[in-house]
Amino acid sequence: MVFEQELDLLIRSSYPIIYVPTPEEERAEQLIAYVAESGSPPRDLHIWDFVSGFEGGAGRSNPVQALDEIEKARPDVPAVFVMRDFHRFLEDIQVARKLRNLARHLRTSRKTMIILAPSLRIPADLAEEMTVLDLTPPSAEEIDAELDDLLEQVTVRLSSGGREALVKACQGLYMIRIRLALARAVASFGRLDDRAIGLVLEEKKQRIRRTEVLEFWPVTETLDDIGGLDILKTWLEQRAAAFTKEARQYGLPHPRGILLVGIQGTGKSLSAKATASLWQVPLLRLDIGRLMGGLVGESEARTREMIRLAEAMAPCVLFLDELDKGFAGLGSSFVGDSGTSARVLGTILTWMEEKESAVFIAATANSVESLPPEVLRKGRFDEIFFIDLPSERERREIFEVHLNKVRPNRIREFDLDLLAFQSEGFSGAEIQQAIFEAMHVAFNERREFTTDDIIRAMSLIVPLSKTAGERIQRLQEWAASGRCRPASSDAARSGLIGQLFGEAGLPGGR
Repeated sequence: MVFEQELDLLIRSSYPIIYVPTPEEERAEQLIAYVAESGSPPRDLHIWDFVSGFEGGAGRSNPVQALDEIEKARPDVPAVFVMRDFHRFLEDIQVARKLRNLARHLRTSRKTMIILAPSLRIPADLAEEMTVLDLTPPSAEEIDAELDDLLEQVTVRLSSGGREALVKACQGLYMIRIRLALARAVASFGRLDDRAIGLVLEEKKQRIRRTEVLEFWPVTETLDDIGGLDILKTWLEQRAAAFTKEARQYGLPHPRGILLVGIQGTGKSLSAKATASLWQVPLLRLDIGRLMGGLVGESEARTREMIRLAEAMAPCVLFLDELDKGFAGLGSSFVGDSGTSARVLGTILTWMEEKESAVFIAATANSVESLPPEVLRKGRFDEIFFIDLPSERERREIFEVHLNKVRPNRIREFDLDLLAFQSEGFSGAEIQQAIFEAMHVAFNERREFTTDDIIRAMSLIVPLSKTAGERIQRLQEWAASGRCRPASSDAARSGLIGQLFGEAGLPGGR
């Protein structure tokens, strides 16, 4: 009932023009009609579109004339005028001027104009004349009522917990898509049973694919694909059951998220993906740069849509790769874009801190210097982990993981200890690159690759630890300052981090 209550409040407060961006035209009109009919006093409802005009054809094919009809309507008779697809005419100079004049008139009358459109398009010169009101997807109660209607029409064979699971699966979809998915289930199986849940979830995936800011990623990686990082793995495993009903009854909140900071190629993105696999939840990827739109209000609308989609898929993992690049871009453009970037960043950060939904944010960053300080503030993430270059023991595990993928039957033929020793300063990605390079050479010579081939390949690779040594050292110093947690027990006991921890008298020194 949030939409109906907010709409009624805006109408009673004499807001002149309300913009409702939604693809659910039919549902929106039903709710608007309910608000108009149940208002105190009740309000007349008039609907216009370009093809049919108002009742009797007034204003047909003429948006300016349609606005004239609204202006000429009796000011003492409460009325709501719904304008379908009127966003298409807002760029016209005559329509825009007429709208601004009309807005003055509507503020002193008992009339309200509602623009109903599938997308949000508000020119800058009309931004102050309009109020945007979002129509969220149907609530659980609305979906349950829809299922009640369906029960009277088709055979239903849902299990004891099937109906609750189906309602949860439908949440986040618009009603038209829910009806289509349920109709598809009935057509496929001849009845409505638990198999409909899978079809509804597929519909959700389709909705994610249709967006410009979120991607639905299939989960294939597991924690077994990650060498080392024992502290991070233990932390994730301890929270594997945190989304269950038992966890809520115990009093545990939903996990908020983690920020993985570290050197490129050390397994940050892999760890974020493996989290979804471990917890058996969907993985969504957010491209922060795509949130920014060219039209007034478009960026904010995309941000709100992203939040709605993510919460609709909950429980899920929302993957924010290279957060430093995304937020650095937003932060550096605060001036010169009418504050759009500041509002987008503020909306995301506020949601990250205040969200109660089971959306776990797994973010990665290569450079903390580029991150705005408010991103690192307590409350945004449950924990900030630093992923350093792998130790010798971890490099051995990484070699074993990658060689098991390509030569599981020959793993004993490789000298893993020697490979780990010879690869000092290499990241996990660079180790994988060395293995592939050795395979290319051996394949070209029509033979199997060996330990010596991998060592020769490593001698041709200049690791990032040498090309960006100063930057890596600054990152290690930041990690050792106590503002994050080592992802590996080896990293906490060795190298620069271990020295600084030890000097500070903190756990992790030698």
